[in-house]
Amino acid sequence: MTLHASILARLSLIEGFPSWRQTLGDPALQPRLREYRTWEPSATLPSTPTRHERAPGAHGPVPVRIYQPPPSAPQSPRPALVWVHGGGWVSGDLDSTEADWTAREVCVRADAVVVSVDYRLAVGGVAYPVPHDDVVAAVRWVRDSSAVLGIDPDRITVGGASAGANLAAGAVLRLRDDDGWLPVALVLAYSVMHPALPALSAELAEALAKLPRMVQVLAEDVTVMTANYLGDAADPHGYAMPADGVLGGLCPTLLLDAEYDGLRASSEAFAAALAKARVPVRHVTVPGLLHGFLSLPASLEPVDHGLAVLAETVVHARPSRAACGVLPGADDERPARDEESE
Repeated sequence: MTLHASILARLSLIEGFPSWRQTLGDPALQPRLREYRTWEPSATLPSTPTRHERAPGAHGPVPVRIYQPPPSAPQSPRPALVWVHGGGWVSGDLDSTEADWTAREVCVRADAVVVSVDYRLAVGGVAYPVPHDDVVAAVRWVRDSSAVLGIDPDRITVGGASAGANLAAGAVLRLRDDDGWLPVALVLAYSVMHPALPALSAELAEALAKLPRMVQVLAEDVTVMTANYLGDAADPHGYAMPADGVLGGLCPTLLLDAEYDGLRASSEAFAAALAKARVPVRHVTVPGLLHGFLSLPASLEPVDHGLAVLAETVVHARPSRAACGVLPGADDERPARDEESE
């Protein structure tokens, strides 16, 4: 296991920092934190037409940003990705690099419409089910507006990163149960699916222990984050924590992980549960990267690889004769875990 050189060179900036939550609350640490987090976008960061809409929701309108492929590449109807940013349910917005850069990259690489969701954060007394309801509302709106958006309704993928992956999976479970509808695929990047982090492998725990506390996602972090998101709400259906949900009949799922990420334990356990439920699943581990790598520029080769896998899924996922679709890179005849580590 070798951390990417560009990331390794920055770690001195945050050496000795506490956890993310504690660091964000300390004004004295902000200049170094900004330097660590500031990456110049790739010189080829795609420029795509965008516009803003509001999806009607149970708690009020949900803002979304729609990314359209450049007019120079006409194709209609197009595949689509509904994308949900991460941030531990307490941070992030449509301008976050994980939201904006990822949406632009996938839009151009896949020649697809991307709809990024600005769900309400779990702050100021907001908790589950509000962020979950917002994502459900946004996906429904995209599905029901497919003709206006120039989208093929049979080629809608839903996905997200970290807490956004949790919200994406929970929304798809809810839509399966309430609407009898599934997207063609589900894309989960470095996801958190459990209220408590499963045990890490000895190899992963040893590798992460050598890194600054700031870049580690520990069991205690997951416990605090999920408790804040859940609040006092019950989760009888597993929509808030999809690892506790009924997974049978879920659409094909891509899990995209970072090699150096404690949340791999949650993602790996979820992949195993999907396979046990006979859900087609592809699990790709991107080498040399930390949690949150979709916030980095595509000029880093492993990030480019992760984006290529994501875009490939949006382009090539197709519904099958059953209600379940097919993922590129996975066996379309049976549920499978397609492990990759390159």
